[in-house]
Amino acid sequence: MEPIIKVKEVHKSFKNVQAVKGISLNVHAGQFTALLGPNGAGKTTLVEMIEGIQKPDQGEIFIMGKSWKGHADELHRLIGLSLQETHFIDKLTVRETLRLFAAFYDLGRKRVAEIIDLVGLAEKRDAYAVNLSGGQRQRLALGIALLNNPKILLLDEPTTGLDPNARREIWNILLQLKEHARTSLILTTHYMEEAEHLCDYVIIMHQGRILKEGTLEQLLNGDGAEKIIEFTLEKPNQAADLLGSRVPFPIQWEPDLGRGTLLVSHFETQIPSFFDFLKQKNVRLKNLECRRKTLDDVFTSMTGRRLDE
Repeated sequence: MEPIIKVKEVHKSFKNVQAVKGISLNVHAGQFTALLGPNGAGKTTLVEMIEGIQKPDQGEIFIMGKSWKGHADELHRLIGLSLQETHFIDKLTVRETLRLFAAFYDLGRKRVAEIIDLVGLAEKRDAYAVNLSGGQRQRLALGIALLNNPKILLLDEPTTGLDPNARREIWNILLQLKEHARTSLILTTHYMEEAEHLCDYVIIMHQGRILKEGTLEQLLNGDGAEKIIEFTLEKPNQAADLLGSRVPFPIQWEPDLGRGTLLVSHFETQIPSFFDFLKQKNVRLKNLECRRKTLDDVFTSMTGRRLDE
């Protein structure tokens, strides 16, 4: 099936900064795709080119098989978008703001009422935009993006700066959309949990390039080790004994944190083996934590830094 969005070898520079360095990607109908990476990874620049706000220096972008050149009016009607920051007219109410944007699409009051209910702003329909909380403003911005029943929804860091409750409210709206609509989503985020919770497909970006992409299962289980054991030692100077010995599994030691990490596939069989090994070496643990591997671990293994740094 032909992808609904096709990006081919796209480059974009600003003065001496290469923001996007030869990125190619496909998004299919109904797919929720996360562009995951730290600030400065090139996510916003890439999305702005997909939106038609920026023009690539090199490469091509096709939306439903059409480029922006000569098809801008048609493509604008297929897309709903929310930028990193949205400014509203302070003394317009929620309902008036939505009616204003609905008029651009020749939509009536019925659609405005549907959107108010969808984004959970019924109790705030007559509140001025200036009096909305950060989470309510983001829900209003999302409502505007959804007014025209877009086939493609582009959201740039929609929950940055929001408290956990406000973030969850945005997530719930998007999950409803995913369940009941045939909308394709590209979501830029540096929140690992957001990408894991919402998206079918994750593209990890760093310094203008794609490092890795795939479904969550493919990214987390690509090396066959989807679980992590983290530990500290009662005597950190014994770490050299562990690293210099033949261990059944490779230990990654972080001297600055005084912490070791093991990647394993089965806690049930490999933890006892690890304990036996420690006992043989007369090494005692101070702390031990077992957990599932995350996208942050995948990013750290590839870049040496964490997503939130």
